[in-house]
Amino acid sequence: MQPTLLQRTTDPVLPTLNPRRYDLDWLRIIAILILLFYHTGMIYVSWGWHINSDEHSRPMELLMRWLHQWRMPLLFLISGAGTFFALRKRSFSLYAGERIRRLFIPLVFGMFVIVPPQIYIEWLFRGRFSGSYSEFYPEVFKFQPYQDGGTGGAFSWHHLWFVTYLFLFSLLSIPVFSWLKSASGQRFTTGFGRLIALPGGAFWIMAVSILASQYALRPYFPDETHALLNDWAYFAENLLLFWFGYLLVSRQEFWAILTEQRHIFLVATLVFTVVMYGMNYWFTFDEIDTVFWLDFTYFTNRQCLMVASVLATVAYGYRYLNISKPILPRLNEAVYPFYILHQTVIVLIGYAVLKRTNLGVYDGFLVVSLSTLVACIVVYLLVIRPFKLTRVLFGLKAK
Repeated sequence: MQPTLLQRTTDPVLPTLNPRRYDLDWLRIIAILILLFYHTGMIYVSWGWHINSDEHSRPMELLMRWLHQWRMPLLFLISGAGTFFALRKRSFSLYAGERIRRLFIPLVFGMFVIVPPQIYIEWLFRGRFSGSYSEFYPEVFKFQPYQDGGTGGAFSWHHLWFVTYLFLFSLLSIPVFSWLKSASGQRFTTGFGRLIALPGGAFWIMAVSILASQYALRPYFPDETHALLNDWAYFAENLLLFWFGYLLVSRQEFWAILTEQRHIFLVATLVFTVVMYGMNYWFTFDEIDTVFWLDFTYFTNRQCLMVASVLATVAYGYRYLNISKPILPRLNEAVYPFYILHQTVIVLIGYAVLKRTNLGVYDGFLVVSLSTLVACIVVYLLVIRPFKLTRVLFGLKAK
């Protein structure tokens, strides 16, 4: 009798299973590096950001619309997967303490040190403020929330919303992960495995779960604000991705299932991508927003594209990237401080480029992105990595 896919634990085309998922480390590094170029691109698109060029790039906008469905969902799924491995080595209390050190401390530090220069530059750019940074900085301690477009106050977590949500997900999920370790939780995981062993099973269970949460919450919280208190639909979406990441790596046979179905996820990604760009071509965004069936179709397709593209990425990643290289531990340590730094550096360099040069869209994009990459590497090597205090403030283990 032929064994079912769920019963298979080895496959001649798969890399050897081992307790360390190097592919997840590589994917995290790749996603955050892409995030640098994505945020640089925000300077040169037609929708608002902290600073904007008068020149825009339509091709850049089209690419970034796709990347928006993929980049942060992938990071949340990987973070959930990383939580599974973290909890294999430590108790829930030690895990909570580690999350405070690695997430909450950098978040507080970032809100008072890393983020304020972005708001200062935006106020300068929009003509709201003309004084020095020392004159601006007391605005932070008025604790008035920042609002999009540089309105409101100077207190914000800006791009560190990801750290905020991840910190909350980590603590809120402890009861869930504790239950999954129980006998009933293991029975649930076995049932989950039977579902994902079906053709495209992981896609269907994830897409249905996430769409159900969004259909219930989006009418009340339609926008992605990253501000938590009015962002519950987006919060729920990413929390589910975090949980699915944990489940999908919790048993080795699940890794083989996803990898064997990788072609299904790739084809689904291509189909949903064609639908998204087709709707962008045939309809304006005003039409999509105001016609119910267009809005419903476009939103549903975007959510399905998100799930399919993330699953395709982790499936192909496990097939081809689950390898260790000597540089990987060093890159893996550097990537978190890099994330904390990158957007502030982009805004500082981008502002200088917009104000002091006549570079076009693509020249300016290359100058800002590559200069930011170099600056972040230098700051990490010379300021963050060598010193115990800066290591702690940027979420690294103190040496």
